[in-house]
Amino acid sequence: MNTKVVTIIQARTGSTRMPNKVLFPLGDKNALLYMVERVRRSKLAGDVIVATTTNPEDDSIELLCEMYEIDCFRGHPTDLLDRHYRAAVPFIPNAVVKIPSDCPLIDPDIIDKVIGYYLDNLNKYDYVSNLHPQSYPDGNDVEIFSFAALSKAWRYAKKEFEREHTTPFFWENPDIFRIGNIEWESGLDYSMTYRWTLDYPEDYKLIKTIVDKLDSVNHTFKLYDIIKLLDDYPEIKFINSSYIGVNWYRNHLHELKTIDVSKTKLIA
Repeated sequence: MNTKVVTIIQARTGSTRMPNKVLFPLGDKNALLYMVERVRRSKLAGDVIVATTTNPEDDSIELLCEMYEIDCFRGHPTDLLDRHYRAAVPFIPNAVVKIPSDCPLIDPDIIDKVIGYYLDNLNKYDYVSNLHPQSYPDGNDVEIFSFAALSKAWRYAKKEFEREHTTPFFWENPDIFRIGNIEWESGLDYSMTYRWTLDYPEDYKLIKTIVDKLDSVNHTFKLYDIIKLLDDYPEIKFINSSYIGVNWYRNHLHELKTIDVSKTKLIA
């Protein structure tokens, strides 16, 4: 059976910490367009969709998508599970991928590794990610799940954080969903020691520095190129070091059953 895959990037301009961060310049593009191009280099990502909100300030994202012929869906501003589900429905997919828009440097090979593992094990898993447990550097987040599982989560997830963060209902309910995970083949765990996710001004400075140094030499630079750069120039890695390990888990440790304090930094 041919499995139809769609990949959804949820993006908005209304970030409370860094408004318009997805439109900040990276190289000769902006962060969102830069990321879409990297995701499209994945061989298995299928249709790539940007899912933004119905808020007027996100007209700019829809316009960007129109200019560059990127599929765009507009949905609920805060219920991201609903937005993800409704963005997928018109494509009639068998499987749906979630990659957050704060991962502009995501490696297409990692996307293919996670999707490929899911496709090779269709009868074993409803949900596969590289996040539970996470081992790749922060900024390489990939989750894939069957559309049937997404429909179930959309119907039954009730808690606010389950709706806001799209996928917790999957990995918090292993009695309902069959959960798979991809660990970095290096055997290393850099999830709490390296960070190139876009959330704070220091993150943007680091990501822009990486792009400025690598993109002109190799437009398709990968995970190991970034690690080598940061190891060769530790002053670059230091730019956002105070935020390494910071993620949304810290605000929900009292609610999350499968995440403990070792996988988040409590105070930036």
